[in-house]
Amino acid sequence: MMSGSLHFFRRLAIVMALCGAFAGLTAGSALARVFVGIGIPFYGPGYYPPPVYYPPPPAYFPPPVYYPPPPVYYPPPQTYTPAPAPRASGAGQSCYAGPYVCPMDRPAPTGASCYCLGNAGQRVSGRVN
Repeated sequence: MMSGSLHFFRRLAIVMALCGAFAGLTAGSALARVFVGIGIPFYGPGYYPPPVYYPPPPAYFPPPVYYPPPPVYYPPPQTYTPAPAPRASGAGQSCYAGPYVCPMDRPAPTGASCYCLGNAGQRVSGRVN
């Protein structure tokens, strides 16, 4: 009788050792984490009581002043033309001779006659500006 129970424990120990060895060999290559439970799920309390104190709703107040609606028509903004730049006397004059514009080599009164050299070297008459 003693021999039968020893056989049972010996077989049980061998089976458990083999299972442990198998689990030890495969545990290193496992990528997933596994939870072993006892089979009884936990759902938490079945009844959730309402809170004892309900906070008041947020207060919404009207604006302090009545704002008039926007106008139907907005006039265009007033534009100002810039004043002409003051010209230095005798500086920056040009001779406008038809399709040619050339700088003046000496000061001349505005509107006086002048000339520019054309593409072929001929003189083309114009006015000083």
